[in-house]
Amino acid sequence: MKLLYQTHSPYARKVLVFAHETGQAAGLDVIHHETSPVRRNETVYRMNPLGKVPVLILPDDSSLFDSLVICDYLDSLHAGPRLIPEQGSARWAALRLEALAQGICDAGIRLRSETERRPEAFRYALYAEGQAGKLMTTYDFIEKRVPLDGPMTIGHIALATALDWILFRKLPDFSGCPRLTDWYREFRKRPSMLATVYSGQTQD
Repeated sequence: MKLLYQTHSPYARKVLVFAHETGQAAGLDVIHHETSPVRRNETVYRMNPLGKVPVLILPDDSSLFDSLVICDYLDSLHAGPRLIPEQGSARWAALRLEALAQGICDAGIRLRSETERRPEAFRYALYAEGQAGKLMTTYDFIEKRVPLDGPMTIGHIALATALDWILFRKLPDFSGCPRLTDWYREFRKRPSMLATVYSGQTQD
């Protein structure tokens, strides 16, 4: 299988870390592709009409996209414990944490658009403040209300790759949340994280 990837995408990295954790990374042909809202990548568009990575190209040349969908597919292929629990409270806890991590990435990307990527004359300061506020309230919610111990799930992978991306992009961080910070520092030592370090810059 081929994974259309981007070395500075938290969504793509989530998939690759997941593949490492389930023993499937060696079976993926990982191909870096730059994508941008203003620059069309025809190879990516052929496999995903939204023009975004990650995209998983299957042996029959069909494709899957959206990081959670790809992870769900990969979770069906290995023999180990499922990282997306199939039922019960464990499933909803994992998916809720994944959604929180996804939201961190979404808010961070919108914040970067308003503070770095959009031409200065078109930036909206109040919108940027709102996105920064979402980051801080999400960190606080996880710090105070979300258990992070127990068996690894898709939620832990999504959270670790999101937090690492926040630091990579020098966005408002989670240093005021000691429990979350300690958890992140331990998780980032995992071989799956060390093998997939962020690099590169957005090219608009």
